Amino acid sequence: MSTYKVSVYTIKEKAAEITNRIYLTLMDSEKQSSKRTLVNHSWLSPFETEISLDVNVEKNIGNIVQVKLEKESIIGNHPWFCKRIKVQTPSGDCFDFPVIAARLPQDDTKSFQEKRKDELESKQKILRWNEWRPGFPMSIDAKVKDLPKEVQFDGEKNSEWDLDLVKVFVELELDKMEGLFESWNKIADIENIFGHLMKKNTVLENLIKDWSKDEMFGYQFLNGCNPVMIRKCMQLPEKFPVTHEMVKGSLKGNIYIVDYEILQGVPAASNRYLTAPICLLYKNELDQMMPMAIQLLMPHVRFTIAINAAARENLINEDGIISRFGSINGAGMGTLVKNGMETLTLKSLFLPEDIKARGMEDVPNYYYRDDGMKIWEAINSFVSAVVKIYYDSDEAVQQDVEIQGFVKDVAFGLNNTDNFPKSLESREQLVEYLTVVIFTASAQHAAVNFGQFDWYGWIPNSPSTMRKPPQMLKGQVDMKYIMECLPDRECAREVLGTVWALTRTESNEV
Repeated sequence: MSTYKVSVYTIKEKAAEITNRIYLTLMDSEKQSSKRTLVNHSWLSPFETEISLDVNVEKNIGNIVQVKLEKESIIGNHPWFCKRIKVQTPSGDCFDFPVIAARLPQDDTKSFQEKRKDELESKQKILRWNEWRPGFPMSIDAKVKDLPKEVQFDGEKNSEWDLDLVKVFVELELDKMEGLFESWNKIADIENIFGHLMKKNTVLENLIKDWSKDEMFGYQFLNGCNPVMIRKCMQLPEKFPVTHEMVKGSLKGNIYIVDYEILQGVPAASNRYLTAPICLLYKNELDQMMPMAIQLLMPHVRFTIAINAAARENLINEDGIISRFGSINGAGMGTLVKNGMETLTLKSLFLPEDIKARGMEDVPNYYYRDDGMKIWEAINSFVSAVVKIYYDSDEAVQQDVEIQGFVKDVAFGLNNTDNFPKSLESREQLVEYLTVVIFTASAQHAAVNFGQFDWYGWIPNSPSTMRKPPQMLKGQVDMKYIMECLPDRECAREVLGTVWALTRTESNEV
């Protein structure tokens, strides 16, 4: 009799193993197999993530090429997820089986190709597209609680997220605020309530000190929560009331512009004001980005929050946080997304191309670009190495029905726009595509998400809404008018609590 030593690595899920029977079968390339073996689990330690067992066979079945897992429910139908399996043969050889396909579909046997096809079709029935709102990109047809377990937060992360939401107002002492519907009387009132946060956040401390200075205003276009709007100004827009004569001394590569044209035509919430501003900036002799002129074209919000399933239910829906405490109402959010989709292309998500297109290659102190390019190059290098391992030619990419199906499905989810490819023809295109996907979902999301509390935490610096329209003439705005424009205390409280929760990282994140 021969013994194979098997280690099964699982995702920690409450009651998963003790309410299911999990069976394991080892198979070799000749379709010889072991008997079904129960993946036993200690009733005293139901939450272990590694299970070790011996699989005894009467005859050595050689090198293992497949591990078959079966689940039988005892109580209910609790999901059980396997990360990977390690098998040590009687001769001491070890084989790792990650729960992913390690071979291209065209390189698999016919039987495995059929299994992969069946699995994909089964997944597509669960992870199906849904038009959440007209004009929006397609989204998964499920609410957060109904998402498949494998794409939800794991139990530990989910419990910490829930705890964060409970403790957020206590942590920030926002539960002690009085007069929620009152306006602020003076800047000192805001500092008295939120000043304790200065000791916990260096960026916020510096912002509170310098928020009204021109250099801090300009710096945020480079390294704030939305560092992708600024571009070199090669020609002044006709709609901008600044002439070339006014800036001819500075137009030697030192002028930059931020145009929020994407906000044009976006409806504002009741009794709130929204503009589509244009800001002209110049780089001074100290390499600081300084504002020259600001034009407010229409009733503004500078508020960027990650869009995901929870956001659709709690942030950007008709009665979500942004509609209730920002300048954009539910209909306005739809218009904003439609405007954004018109300019969204694969190339616009390609960081080196985006930096070049905006003329931002040589701007000093642009840390979003400097750090982002290092991360981009690391991801690109890794993806390129992996692609070369699995795809030995452009033809291999063309023949991979799974990756081609994925690309086509993404294009469909983006409303079949011509701005995204529906197929890939080469290894180079595949590397570029995968780099964009990974970078956008990781580094780019981190760049625009995790700084929200740093820059939005000080309400006067970046208010979520304005309760009065912007004055169009100089000399008509004093501090009293500014305080009356700022969000009231309830609005400030809710927005501050939201961005604090959104920027927390969990203990099991790296």
